[in-house]
Amino acid sequence: MSVLHALAAPGLLTSTPVRTAALLGAAVAILCAPAGLLTVMRGQSFAGHAFSDITATGGSAAALAGVSPLTGFLAMGLSGAGLMGALGAQRQRGRDLVTGVTLGAALGFAALFLYLSTTTTSASGATVTVLFGSLFAVSSSNWPVVAGLGGGTAALVVGFWRPLLLSALSPELAAAHGVRPRLAEAAYLASVAVAVALAALSVGAILSTALLVGPSAAGLRLGKSPWRACAWAAGIGVMSLWLGIVLAYDSYSWPPAGQGWPVSFFVVLLVIVFYLLAHLPRRGPRRHEARP
Repeated sequence: MSVLHALAAPGLLTSTPVRTAALLGAAVAILCAPAGLLTVMRGQSFAGHAFSDITATGGSAAALAGVSPLTGFLAMGLSGAGLMGALGAQRQRGRDLVTGVTLGAALGFAALFLYLSTTTTSASGATVTVLFGSLFAVSSSNWPVVAGLGGGTAALVVGFWRPLLLSALSPELAAAHGVRPRLAEAAYLASVAVAVALAALSVGAILSTALLVGPSAAGLRLGKSPWRACAWAAGIGVMSLWLGIVLAYDSYSWPPAGQGWPVSFFVVLLVIVFYLLAHLPRRGPRRHEARP
């Protein structure tokens, strides 16, 4: 406790927004771990980035309509997953083409909706909230939605875990074991869409890719199996969010006084630090890549 008092400004543990942010952030980080692990193993980090811009479109549309950003994040994320799944191809080149087309369309609509929301409504901070998040401003009323979506997505990933892993490692091997590629692709895209939508609620749509990919990439360096890599990814994500919350809370006493630095900046910075630490040379025999 004395260490926490030395690191954090007074009132950290008694602040309701801080407690809500810490609990919500932990739930989001844990949910992002398996989805991010599959994204890295499939070599589809570009698709994860595309989802962040797709959710930005939904968040900006929600700001224009005057509804919760989470509604827009989820609606557009799942719609994008359906579109990418319907138009997707099994080969990497085909997937990249579909992702690029979807990404371009999403950015165009996001720019339009953000322009309209800032010029025709009084939501002057909508752009910052949608793109870079506002974790301290997230209401506890979002908990039922987050819990329901998180639980449903976790059940989906656990139920399809082995087919998803086989598809990530080798589509040909997955087909030989009777895995239906379209079904595995749909399950993967849906899990990523929900994970990115919830990450956008915490660190913003633009930075949500870092929370999805960074901890999982580090986890694959540290874990000998997919389950251990997933546990490492969840732990790194939670620690990045919690330490980011502490630093953001402390920053209210930093210049400019009384303003505070964004939580998302600290979270992404810590994710990068953990990723670099995971790549430091280690003594002993070289660890093998994670296998199912």
